[in-house]
Amino acid sequence: MPKLKTHKATASRFRVTGGGKIMRMYGRRNNFRRKKRGPINVLFSRTVEVAEPNQKRVRELLAGQG
Repeated sequence: MPKLKTHKATASRFRVTGGGKIMRMYGRRNNFRRKKRGPINVLFSRTVEVAEPNQKRVRELLAGQG
């Protein structure tokens, strides 16, 4: 059976924590940053956990990572 390859676009968007959680950044953070309220821009720099229904698919795409 061949090696599993990591989906590189997924690897750039998601990180796996030491405890196994899959974290992602908030979306819509690049466009019109000056117009957005300050507290909203602060939220954009944080990471959030991926929703439960999407976790299985993301794990499959990241399967090739060490």
